[in-house]
Amino acid sequence: MKNTIFTVLFCGIIQLVSAQGFVPTIKNNTELHYICKLHGQTRTLTLTSKITADALVLKLDTRDVNSNIVTTTEALKNGNALSYNQGEDAPILNLKSNETFFMISQSAYQDLVKNNKFVYNNTTYVLDQDTDKNSITIEGKSVDALHIIAQIDETEMWIVKNPEYPLICKITKNPLGINWTLVKIVDK
Repeated sequence: MKNTIFTVLFCGIIQLVSAQGFVPTIKNNTELHYICKLHGQTRTLTLTSKITADALVLKLDTRDVNSNIVTTTEALKNGNALSYNQGEDAPILNLKSNETFFMISQSAYQDLVKNNKFVYNNTTYVLDQDTDKNSITIEGKSVDALHIIAQIDETEMWIVKNPEYPLICKITKNPLGINWTLVKIVDK
C-alpha cells in the first residue's frame, strides 16, 4: 500500500513539474533560431549571444546579412523601445541607449509582472489573461511565456518569463510587417 501511494505521489509531482514549462535563457554563445516573416517574405535568422559587462551583443546571421547588434546594459535594464533593425546598416550596430533587440528591458518586464502592462515604443501592451493563448512550444517543449496585446493595434507578443533576459519568443500582427517565432535554442 505504501508503495502504491508513493508511486501515485511521485507521478503527480512529475506531472506538475513537467506542466510548468521551460524558461529559455541566454548565456555566452547561446544560439537563438527564429523564423521571420518580413513584409511577406519568410527567412530564417540566427542570433548568437555574447555577454560582456557593458552590453549584450547578438550576432545576427540571415541570408548573407551578418551584423553584431549591440544592446547596452542600461538599455537591458531600463530600455523602452524595440529596435526592428534587420542588420543591413553596418557590420556593428550600436543601438540607442533606450533600445533593445528581440527582447524587452528588465524594467518593462517588471512593469508587466507587477501591473499587467508596460509601455514600449510609446505603445501600451497589456497582459492577456486568456491562458489558452499563452501556449508556445519550442522543439516540442512548452515555454513559460506571457501573452501581451498592444492597445493601439493588433500586435501580439509572447515574452519568456525570464526577468534577466525577457526574450520575445513570438510576435504576430505587427503593423510594420516584421513578425518572428523562436523555433530552436542551442547552448554551446
